[in-house]
Amino acid sequence: MRLGIRLLFAFFLINGIAAFFVLRVFMAEIKPSVREVMEDMMVDTANILAELASEDLAAGRLAAGADNSSTSPFAQHVRRYATRPIDAAIWGFSKQSLDYRIYVTDTTGRVLFDSENRAIGADYSQWRDVARTLRGEYGARSTRDVEDDDTSGVMHVAAPIYVKEQIAGVLTVAKPTRTVQRFIDRAERKVFMGGLLLLALSAAVGVAVTLWMVWNVRRLRDYALSVQGPADGERHDPGAPPTTALAVPEVPGELGDLARAMDRMRARLEGRDYIEGYVRALTHELKSPVAAIRGAGELLQDELPAADRAEFATQVVQQSERLQRIIDRLLELSKLEQRHHAEGRAPVALQACAEAAIGQTRARAAQRGIMLALSGTGSNGPWEAELVTMALTNLLDNAIDFAPAGSTVQVELDDATVAVRDSGPGVPDYALPRLGERFFTTARPGGERSGSGLGLAIVKRVMALHGGQMVVRNTGPGLRVALEFPAS
Repeated sequence: MRLGIRLLFAFFLINGIAAFFVLRVFMAEIKPSVREVMEDMMVDTANILAELASEDLAAGRLAAGADNSSTSPFAQHVRRYATRPIDAAIWGFSKQSLDYRIYVTDTTGRVLFDSENRAIGADYSQWRDVARTLRGEYGARSTRDVEDDDTSGVMHVAAPIYVKEQIAGVLTVAKPTRTVQRFIDRAERKVFMGGLLLLALSAAVGVAVTLWMVWNVRRLRDYALSVQGPADGERHDPGAPPTTALAVPEVPGELGDLARAMDRMRARLEGRDYIEGYVRALTHELKSPVAAIRGAGELLQDELPAADRAEFATQVVQQSERLQRIIDRLLELSKLEQRHHAEGRAPVALQACAEAAIGQTRARAAQRGIMLALSGTGSNGPWEAELVTMALTNLLDNAIDFAPAGSTVQVELDDATVAVRDSGPGVPDYALPRLGERFFTTARPGGERSGSGLGLAIVKRVMALHGGQMVVRNTGPGLRVALEFPAS
């Protein structure tokens, strides 16, 4: 399972559990909280009305007459309250009825007054609100009109009626819970919708955080892949310079520390591999001329005929020159590899660079009986003239080594492309992809391997600095090496 899927799964699991319990607590607390507030207000109402009814109860005016009605001032006020017209807008809801039921019992629990005339004369001494209040305790109860219907409940809150500091009766205020149910339902809907919105926002934040985390981790992964060694089955030139990796990703926190640690590790590993490959390849290339010089030197210590002595002395000079060429080109290549781009400022003409390279190699070509010819017209561009001339000089030197005596090496210009073509034996097809590797050489026409294998490596590096490419192909006969510069 991928990291992003795991993070999303863990986040949604934690968020879902938390949201479930939070919503459950809120939803479970709304109804009892509303009823608690309702009961608190009913306590105040019951005690106020108990004080107002105390004089009529003491005077015996609350007792109902033959028509089950009372003519006491208190009873008349309560009945007028019940018939009052009302149209109140309460937080978006319209209230058009007064819902209090008020009844008064004596010290035995018998109902003396009932605002709805339903229970006058009934014995309420066993009801919790009346019984507890007559004992001097807080009396309240909730009773359902329909046993299985929670919305049919009615809350009853009682208050003692004092006459001469003694409990002379009980006044109870009753209110159906359905009158506040719509407020409860609306609160529950708001909490539920708010919970869903919170869950959706949390999910969005979770997705955003997960995507951010996965994006940064993938940047680190891509960076790690860019600096790793070649995959299994891929050929890698041990003497080639370190490959250019992606830039160190800018990520915050611990991921940033990891990225910088990976970059330091990459630098150490690349430097070590580069040096090891460089030393191995250089040792291999130096072994042959050093052995030849040593062998010639040992023979020169003996008494030899003049002709042999001259031959071995010539061999020492030739191998020394070969060592010198390897060292010079290694220094040139090393300087190029330390650079990241060419420093072209003023426009440079490819034709001028080609003419300069031909001028530097003309004498050597004449010694080999080879003609150098320039054709076509090149364009101008923001290139570094010295590097372009160096690349063409190396190509011409390489072509002169392979071209047969009496042939012509062609330098062809075509817009932003310059090519060097000889009429030699060419290069085997299997070796074409390796041209440009450090120290890789092919046999000269005479069978010797006098080249250092660094000329084309220098050319390839020059093209990389200019953002161009070196394209090599056999022309039958001969080899054509084209330098394709980016169009200016």
